[in-house]
Amino acid sequence: MQSSLIGKIEKARRYAQQPERVIFQTLTATFKGDNNNYTVSLDNGRWACNCNFFSQTGTCSHVMAMQKMLGEMLPQEALYTQGRIPV
Repeated sequence: MQSSLIGKIEKARRYAQQPERVIFQTLTATFKGDNNNYTVSLDNGRWACNCNFFSQTGTCSHVMAMQKMLGEMLPQEALYTQGRIPV
């Protein structure tokens, strides 16, 4: 294997252990809920989900789960639910 590729693989391993290096600005995911699949998205720090609860309240368990999963890889404004409540 080329020495330059080995160096890149080692660097990738270091990066992978430092999730704070990555900050998601835009993201779309399918969330497999207990009863249905939902589309959860993040765009410029604002969350959206196509479940009924999100449309009524501006947050939901799917968004809160994503916030917990992605944690420090989110921009600061995406770490909070509607009403600035931290998850």
